[in-house]
Amino acid sequence: MKKKSRFARYTFEDKAILIGGYILLGLFVIAIIIPVIYIIIASFMDPIALQNKGITFDLDRWTTTAYERVLSNKQIWVGFKNAVVYSILFTFISVAVTLLAAYPMSQKDFKGRKFFNTIFIITMFFGGGLIPTYQLVNHLGLLNSMWALILPGCFSVWNMIIARTYYQGIPAELKEAANVDGASEVLYFFRILLPVCTPVIAVLALWQFVGMWNSYFDALIYLNDASKQPLQLVLRSILIQSQPESGMISDMQSTAERAQLAELLKYATIILSSFPLIIMYPFFQKYFDNGIMVGSVKG
Repeated sequence: MKKKSRFARYTFEDKAILIGGYILLGLFVIAIIIPVIYIIIASFMDPIALQNKGITFDLDRWTTTAYERVLSNKQIWVGFKNAVVYSILFTFISVAVTLLAAYPMSQKDFKGRKFFNTIFIITMFFGGGLIPTYQLVNHLGLLNSMWALILPGCFSVWNMIIARTYYQGIPAELKEAANVDGASEVLYFFRILLPVCTPVIAVLALWQFVGMWNSYFDALIYLNDASKQPLQLVLRSILIQSQPESGMISDMQSTAERAQLAELLKYATIILSSFPLIIMYPFFQKYFDNGIMVGSVKG
């Protein structure tokens, strides 16, 4: 007798819900993939053909002008190097601070635990504002330095809550066994606890890296030296320089050409800025589901 499949054993209601979920998930995937494909193809197309006829697979109408224009800019490579350095440093410092802060908050016998948790949560709803933060960064001597981008935002209360909840899900017997063997709190944290926290560490690292990589506003506010600008700010400058200026009515052809080039550069810069993240994500994906679900559901 042939054994029934798992799907065949479901009730009619369960099958309907499951099929509906798959259809909804498929629609979400399509809604994400189609714009990505459009941007990739549009970044190679001639801007006039794109504007008049839309997307086409005629390779004669494709061009690499946008990528040549962007990659030939030396400031691009300076910005790329800065973005990598800033993102790696920010990720390392942020994850380290978050994990260290979350550990005492996860211990029920820690005195003042509720008080500090309350203080942390208040900062999630109220901030100092742009001008006071700028004044603080200025008085600390961090203005026009990479530390102005890294230090002010390296601690995230939300990430601390995720890590704290993950710690609480680890069996208490693990710490009891460490105490029996004479392990100190520091030894237990670094040698025993952290190795079993790989999923949540990967999740926090991915979040912080992506956040810093895509950030440009802080660099726009705190950095004056062009040699210290990250990639996103450099790409923004390229797009602004290629935009038609107001008052260029006298030369309509030049205005149209700059508008078309700006449209082409827009798609190329999206691809270039997203490419490192697309390459990095598959290496973290296997940890992502486990880390985010365990760290946010329990408790």
